[in-house]
Amino acid sequence: MWYGVSSIAARFLNYLLTPYLTSALLTSAYGEMQLIYSLIPFLNILFTYGLETAYFRYIQKKEQAADVYDTITVSLIISTISLTTLMILFRSAIADIISLQNHTEYITWCAFIIGLDALTTIAFAKLRHDNRPVKYAVIRISGILVYIALTIFFLSVCPRIAKDHPDHFLLLFYKPGMEVGYLILANVAQSLFTFILLRKEFFAFRWRFNKTLWREIMRYSMPLLIVGFGGMVNETMDRIMLRWWSTSADPLTEIGIYSGCYKLSILITLFVQAFRMGAEPFFFKQSQGENPQRTYARVMKFFVIAVCLMFLVVVLYLDIWKHFLSRETYWTGLRVVPILLLANMFLGIYYNLSIWYKVTNRTRAGATITFIGAGITLLINFLFIPSFGYMACAWATFLCYGTMMVLSFVWGQKVYRIPYPWKKLVAYIVIVVLLYGIAILFSKIGLGTAANFAFSTLLLALFGWFILNVEKKEFSRMPVIGKFIR
Repeated sequence: MWYGVSSIAARFLNYLLTPYLTSALLTSAYGEMQLIYSLIPFLNILFTYGLETAYFRYIQKKEQAADVYDTITVSLIISTISLTTLMILFRSAIADIISLQNHTEYITWCAFIIGLDALTTIAFAKLRHDNRPVKYAVIRISGILVYIALTIFFLSVCPRIAKDHPDHFLLLFYKPGMEVGYLILANVAQSLFTFILLRKEFFAFRWRFNKTLWREIMRYSMPLLIVGFGGMVNETMDRIMLRWWSTSADPLTEIGIYSGCYKLSILITLFVQAFRMGAEPFFFKQSQGENPQRTYARVMKFFVIAVCLMFLVVVLYLDIWKHFLSRETYWTGLRVVPILLLANMFLGIYYNLSIWYKVTNRTRAGATITFIGAGITLLINFLFIPSFGYMACAWATFLCYGTMMVLSFVWGQKVYRIPYPWKKLVAYIVIVVLLYGIAILFSKIGLGTAANFAFSTLLLALFGWFILNVEKKEFSRMPVIGKFIR
């Protein structure tokens, strides 16, 4: 909960910028920004090459804990310097790939963001392993606040100063029309600020390099690099593919609309991302105890219940959530939201399921599953983006994560059986989709917005009542909820 809440708070602060950015930027400029930020997480995977998960896996053996931290950190420093240099040298080629040939400087600035973020990865992991959630939360949130402050400064304060005081000294650092560039520079400042705050944890290593241990770690983490690449193909590459294959007269605007509507899956996205932060070290520690499979099954049950409720909260009140996007231009893409919500639900379930190949050291299985998912994403987008635009991207994401979820479940049950109540969980997902369909049919009657919201609230309450009754035994074991039920 500590790590989950702090991660949600940090990411939520970042998401709060969406209404501001969709208002301050043209839809095409917002699309250009999303192209850049589709590239960054993809390269983050390359720069960290699975070392975070490997750290949690190998740090469990206390006798080699110091060797693990030193070896991983030295490896990360050398690789980060090398990859950052290469990225700067080949910035023109990278800019060509994402069709931003006129802004090669963006790639240089991104290289510094990715490099600094890579260097802080293991320092953040050390805080999580050492159970220091307060410092972890403060640093995460402080970095986001720095980014928000600089974003507002560049997009709102500087233009106002330029208009009212054209000779002001601050204008020496400001150039009108470079809004996307300033967003990237704000991110550079955030990454540098975060690195400075983590300097104590980062420099806790010694220049020791255990080659035997490093080879063992690489055998474990290299398949995770493929998993990460596949994950980023599935998660962010669709914006780049939309730029490549869209037949729209203005593909950047189409990317902006799709990216803006993607943000409306905020509740499930935030929950899944925060869950990953807290769950990975928790799952590994549980694997050392008795009957961890039972714990994994219970976690899955509560996870599915939570994301089902979140799905309903978004889709039943989509007419409210759409105002999160400041320009009505974005509302033309709202039909992708339910599809993306279900896709992210599948992704979260997949993260739960993936524990089987991590604790059994079968990370190649994870690489295979993710590779299959990436293939589905590429194929569907290639075939259907020219005809259906961003709708193809949404369905590709849905089918990709759905396939990965099913493959991981079937494969995992053969290797490391976990007693998931899968029939019940599938039923919960089907029920919320049906409830959404009922709400759509009711809205077509034409009784007005107030009646639609009232009916949606009734459906949400009915689902909550249904879950409390079906899972009465589970909830009764929780102090606060159990007292309410009894």
